[in-house]
Amino acid sequence: MKNKIKIILVSLFSLIAIGINPCVCLDLYEKAKTISYSNGMEVLNLNLFGTLLLFIFIYFFIKKNQKYLKGNVITRVISIVFSLLLIFGLSYKEYGNSSLIFNSLIFFILAVVMAIGYYFIIFILVNMIYDKIDKNEVKESKNKIILLFKKHPFIFSLIVILICWLPYIISFYPIILSPDPSYQIKQFFGIRTKYADYAVLLDENVVITNHHPVIHTLLLGGCLKLGGLLVNDNFGLFLYSFIQILILSFTLAYTIKYMLKNNVSSKFAFITLLIYSLVPMFPLYAMSGVKDVIFTSFIILYIIMLHKILNNKGKKLKFISYMLMIVLMLLVILFRNNGLYVILLSFPFLILSVKKDWKRLGLVFIITILLSSCYNNVILPAFKITPGSIREVLSIPFQQTARYVKYHEEDLSAEDKKIIDKVLGYNDIADRYDPELADPVKNNYNKYTTNEELKEYFKVWFKGLIKHPGTYIDATINNVYGYFYPNKLSWYVYYKYDTRIIKDGFDYHYNSLNGVRDVLSSFAIAFPLIPILGLISNIGVATWIVILLTGYVIYRKKYKYIVVYLPALISILICIASPANTYFRYALPFVFSLPLMVSFVIDKNFRKS
Repeated sequence: MKNKIKIILVSLFSLIAIGINPCVCLDLYEKAKTISYSNGMEVLNLNLFGTLLLFIFIYFFIKKNQKYLKGNVITRVISIVFSLLLIFGLSYKEYGNSSLIFNSLIFFILAVVMAIGYYFIIFILVNMIYDKIDKNEVKESKNKIILLFKKHPFIFSLIVILICWLPYIISFYPIILSPDPSYQIKQFFGIRTKYADYAVLLDENVVITNHHPVIHTLLLGGCLKLGGLLVNDNFGLFLYSFIQILILSFTLAYTIKYMLKNNVSSKFAFITLLIYSLVPMFPLYAMSGVKDVIFTSFIILYIIMLHKILNNKGKKLKFISYMLMIVLMLLVILFRNNGLYVILLSFPFLILSVKKDWKRLGLVFIITILLSSCYNNVILPAFKITPGSIREVLSIPFQQTARYVKYHEEDLSAEDKKIIDKVLGYNDIADRYDPELADPVKNNYNKYTTNEELKEYFKVWFKGLIKHPGTYIDATINNVYGYFYPNKLSWYVYYKYDTRIIKDGFDYHYNSLNGVRDVLSSFAIAFPLIPILGLISNIGVATWIVILLTGYVIYRKKYKYIVVYLPALISILICIASPANTYFRYALPFVFSLPLMVSFVIDKNFRKS
């Protein structure tokens, strides 16, 4: 009897979480209307009959899986975190603040009840997933295609990927340019861009800056220049696309080969191949000139390197292996400015995890950091290349200041306003404030701001933090919640024709396959809306999976393997510090590497050791 009552209560809490529309409740509450029977139905996501069916489904689902209502502290913590992310994510998505939770005592109680309901559902699902991984057995297929795939995984995968990508490669020839790579091309050819205006140049005649990694700018511009000399500008742009396609496709094919080498099911590896080949974000980003694609390829290879070293059990490696480590880590650092943080916050933990080889790995790390420092502090200044503006790392405080001015201007003294004005421009900062994009605020950063003026600004910032900490919290969460909330759909791929470089005399144009491009673009745009499959391109879901995988490693007490998830976790932290909410190309490192990270925990050797 007690067990039945428990299941009924859990089912009721879960029903409230899924079946109640709290946004409608809040709207009705704000309008001070009495909820009659007719508009009382509005608070339900379903009608009365649908709600009854949902309750019955939930009841039998929980009854069948009640054994999963028991778990350890890891699964409990993860379930609590995910429940809170759902509640807060909804509030910030709909209202830009936490009013859905803290509007009144009634709504706080409703939020708590919903969180409890979500908790039970998620708790059961997390325990089911972990149990499924624990009991997973590698069952190999005898299908001829799968056997051929398993025999030649790299070349088979590479051929399939390139064949499936071919319609995109032909249709979007020579390249998909967006604003950033277009500006990089201009910089390479000495044309002044906004990035030169954002920083105090070391030399007014050198307009290239390290806002975008110089090595990527040189690669992109160098290919265009070479192609122009050989054939034309379009061919030069395709030279870059060709190099990037090869880097990404080789990386993905090697990933699949590595999975099979580690006793991962050939079925899982083949499904991964289908995802890489058929999901439109892979070929479209392969054809996009943004710096993130090559960087992501190197991150995937870096994760594989970490995993290899952990599985090597401290055995002495060949000299060439250490050299390749240095080269790979330098590429991670050089192809994106925040790549340095990925290395700094992950490789030292690898050194601590591999005790027998820590001296050599430590030397590899030191050499990498010294070479990186030499590049940034000696080589780039020698060529008068200006570093990126400090404003790029100040998106969080700048957004907090802008929101503070918008909602609490009366609390600022004339002196405070003057100090903010020197750094960000005060008069229109409230109008420039976009809760989910820091660019309008930080783009007005005064590049001539002195260290003293910046210190004064942070004194004003700190006073605001003391007076209205909630405003600062709202500003930050509003700018990042989409990276953790699966219901925030902010998916995009590059496919549009960018005309920026044409205005400067470059011959860049698409071919005449407009109809094919429209079909491929429409498929890409609609992909996230496909049930289940669309979740592959969902940033919030990807973040949850990374957390689940990290939790599973802790649950299995394989603590050293946390190291292989650090690059993804650090990438998520970098997204938090980024200027844009749910910006897909910022999430590429942990979205594209997700199948690889899943393979680590379903590896037969990992589960048995």
